[in-house]
Amino acid sequence: MSAAEVDTTIANSDVLSKYKAAGEISNRVLEQVKALTVEGAKIIDICVKGDELILAETENIYKGKKISKGIAFPTSISPNNVVAHLSPSPSDPEAEITLKAGDVVKITLGAQIDGYAASVADTIVIGGEISSRVADVITGAWYAAEAALRTIKPGNKNWDVTKIVDAVVKDYGVVALEGMLSHQQLQNVVDGKKEIILNPNENQKRDFETHTFEEGEVYGVDILVSTGEGKVRPGEATTSVFKKNNTTYQLKLQTSRATISEVQKKAGTFPFTIRSLSDPRKARMGLKEAITHSLVTPYDVVYEKSGEVVVQFFATIGLTKNGTVKFAGPVAPNFDVIKSDKKITNEEIVQLLSKPLKPANRKRNKKAAVEASA
Repeated sequence: MSAAEVDTTIANSDVLSKYKAAGEISNRVLEQVKALTVEGAKIIDICVKGDELILAETENIYKGKKISKGIAFPTSISPNNVVAHLSPSPSDPEAEITLKAGDVVKITLGAQIDGYAASVADTIVIGGEISSRVADVITGAWYAAEAALRTIKPGNKNWDVTKIVDAVVKDYGVVALEGMLSHQQLQNVVDGKKEIILNPNENQKRDFETHTFEEGEVYGVDILVSTGEGKVRPGEATTSVFKKNNTTYQLKLQTSRATISEVQKKAGTFPFTIRSLSDPRKARMGLKEAITHSLVTPYDVVYEKSGEVVVQFFATIGLTKNGTVKFAGPVAPNFDVIKSDKKITNEEIVQLLSKPLKPANRKRNKKAAVEASA
C-alpha cells in the first residue's frame, strides 16, 4: 500500500471508530423505533420517524468533516408474513397499514459514517399472548443468528454458516428462508462479493461460490426464519426502497437524469426510499429507465405464505485481530415471556453458544488474576 492510499479496512483505527459510531447510532435508534412500534401505530409514521432519528444523530457527529453521513438502510417495518423492505411513501396504499395486537414485526434500519455502514434488524411482538409457534420461530431464529455470528471467523467458510443455521432452526421446527443472502461490507458497499446463503435449493448449492472468512472483514449478517415453507413470493405492495448501482449508462430522459443525480447526492450507493426524494411522483417515473438499464436495483416487498410468520435478526460484525466485534445488533428477546419448549440437540452447538462472541482479553484477565491473588 502506497503512502497516498488509505487503509479502508478495520485494521485502520479510524475506520473501526466510524463503524462503531454508526453501530451505536443504529442501536440507539432501533430502541427508539421499537418504543414507537405499538398497537394502533401506522407503519409509515414509524418509518419516517426512524429515518429522522438516524439523520439527526449522524448530523451531530464528525462535524466539520467533509464525509458522507446518514442512512445506510431506511427504516422498514414488515409485519407477520411480509419478509422485508416495507417502507411506504404517503401515496402508497401501504401507508394506511396500522399495527395490531399480536403482529410479529420486523424492524430494519441502518446508519453510515463516511461510507462505513452498520445496519441492524430486530423482531418484536405487539402486545397480546405469544403462541408456542411464534415462540418457536423467534427462539430458533435468535439462536441461529447467535450461532452464525460465532461461526463467521477467519478460516471458516460461508457454507459452515449455512449448515449451522439449518441445524439450529430444524430443532425448533421452523425453516430459514430459501436463498436469503448475507454480504461482506466495504466502504460504500453493503453487498460485497463474499456472501452467505440460507437454505439454498439444489441450483443455488451448485452455483454458489465458496468463500473463506478473513481477518479485517466486515459482514452484515441477515438471519430470516419462517414458520412456513421458507419460500418467498412477490405481493402487491408498492416497491419504495431502491439502491443505486455502480454501473454506468447515459440516461435519455431528463426526469431520469435528475432523479439519479438527486439519489447520488442524498444516498450515494446506499439503499433509499422514494419518500426521501424531493418529488416522489416524478422520482418514481425517473427510476423506471434507470431500473431498466440496471443503474438502480429495486428492493421489492416479498412475502411468505399468508398466515405464516417470518422473524429477522440482523447484525453488523467485524473480524478484528482480537476477535469478533459486533458494531450493531439487537438485544436478546425476553425469554421469560417468549417460551419455546424446544431445545437445541447438538451438543457442539450448545457449547458454541455458551461462549462469548469476542474472547476476553488474555492480558487483562491475567493482570486481574494477579491482582486478585495479591
